[in-house]
Amino acid sequence: MNSELSSQQVKDIGEQGLLERLQRFCPPEIIGDDAAVLVTAPEQSLVVTTDVLVDGVHFSNVTTSPEDAGWRAAAANLSDLAAMGASPLGITVGLGLPGEVRVSWVERLYQGMTQCLQKYNTSIVGGDIVRSPVTTLAITAFGQVSPNRIIRRSAAVVGDAIVVTGVHGASRAGLELLLHPELGQDQDLNDAERTALIRAHQRPQPRLDVLPILHKILTPNSQLLTPNSQLPIAGMDSSDGLADAIIQICRASGVGAVLERRQISIPAAFDHWLTQQALEYALYGGEDFELVLCLPQESASALVQHLGKDAAKVGSITPGSTVLLHDEQKKFPDQVLSLSQGFQHFNS
Repeated sequence: MNSELSSQQVKDIGEQGLLERLQRFCPPEIIGDDAAVLVTAPEQSLVVTTDVLVDGVHFSNVTTSPEDAGWRAAAANLSDLAAMGASPLGITVGLGLPGEVRVSWVERLYQGMTQCLQKYNTSIVGGDIVRSPVTTLAITAFGQVSPNRIIRRSAAVVGDAIVVTGVHGASRAGLELLLHPELGQDQDLNDAERTALIRAHQRPQPRLDVLPILHKILTPNSQLLTPNSQLPIAGMDSSDGLADAIIQICRASGVGAVLERRQISIPAAFDHWLTQQALEYALYGGEDFELVLCLPQESASALVQHLGKDAAKVGSITPGSTVLLHDEQKKFPDQVLSLSQGFQHFNS
């Protein structure tokens, strides 16, 4: 790309010029009309989710390249579909831009989105572009799922095990390393660990890969499922933190939970770094985009066995409404978890 093209601003080519540039990121057979037409399989439910990301709140050029911002935006929406048990069909992108934004920045943003989407055979199928005083990205994702395989927050029952995929706290640690590069330099944090934590923040992986495994475990004879039968599972993703996910599930289901402190999976790098903050980052750091699932004990054990080190039982669903952090070794007092300890928009 020559310097003249790379320095072009959005206002230099206008709305139609920018749309022409961006249409190459979309399937030509879908775009071109007033709306996209997505075909779902017979007897499938349509799942729709929307996320809005704002420059300076959800991403910045200090911590995120345009490609990484695009990847994270797409991954956040795919993670919401995974949390519902749905397979992705496509996304639409609403983009608000100041005229001074470089065209190359926008193209790189879309490159990041498509890099993430291609991994899951998903495409950008439409959207809109408007002038805005601040760069804003609004994505709507569409997915499909059999009605009896929908994962809802409200389906947890007393006695269920709580299973989480992956590790928690990595994304927040990666963000801190990006904001404060000097962190960890005096510790035993090696280059591989540092890179892994930063990548966890910049390139999160939505856990769509877990769904086929989950269905296989919960429905060993899935052809016997009736339209009115429902998989015994509740869940959501941990985009706002592990504690937030468990509390939200419990509120929706009218139950409580006990979370075992020592069962929470944290990055190996935390063994010699951030020891004081490791648990806080895991519970409240957010943006790990893992799945938090509540299911019968036997099924939970089968899922953990199948996923190996990539999943763990971290607690169980209890009567009442309290979500308790417990230490079975009794080195720490029990702690009641609440949403007020994590990030909430509009809180001072």
